[in-house]
Amino acid sequence: MTEAVEAQASLEAELKDEILRMYQEVADNPRSEFHFYHGREAAELFDYPADWLDRAPAEAVASFAGVGNPHLRSDLKPGETVLDLGSGAGLDSIVAGWQVGPSGTVIGVDLNPAMCRKAQTNAAAAGTSMDCRSGSMEDIPLPDASVDVALSNGVINLSFRKRRVIEELFRVLRPGGRLSITDIVSAKQLSQSIVNDPKLWAS
Repeated sequence: MTEAVEAQASLEAELKDEILRMYQEVADNPRSEFHFYHGREAAELFDYPADWLDRAPAEAVASFAGVGNPHLRSDLKPGETVLDLGSGAGLDSIVAGWQVGPSGTVIGVDLNPAMCRKAQTNAAAAGTSMDCRSGSMEDIPLPDASVDVALSNGVINLSFRKRRVIEELFRVLRPGGRLSITDIVSAKQLSQSIVNDPKLWAS
């Protein structure tokens, strides 16, 4: 393994640790101050309807840390199978569950097993259900052609291997499947000091 490859692997491992730490903190202490929008304030900013936020468990809303609203164009239908990539505390999975109904399926994938358990608890409290699986977005723990729609909200930008993530999303989509992604995109090249700072990557 070359020195550059070793450095990249080390930075990626450090990034994953920081992502786990930061978003666990948002889930455990949602009323703390963070340098990014989160909670109901963020959800309202991104046009989540007030009746959704009133209906969802307060814990799921308070721990929301997305960067947009993938439901504005997801066009979910009853009976569909939905992947929520980076499901966090579960707000997007809950909304998806309401839309696909009891004949549909919502599968969350999150790097943190504790977040998966929290999301499933929140979904049950919202009157819906989800199957949350611990795993990485670069190696989605689902078989080929197994979902109708893949949602992602502010997650793909956290990966060093974005092309791999997109390949994985297309692998798990059924023919004619759909992606609904909201994310952060930089219009210019980031400085090396930003690229090498896990705290900035994770936020």
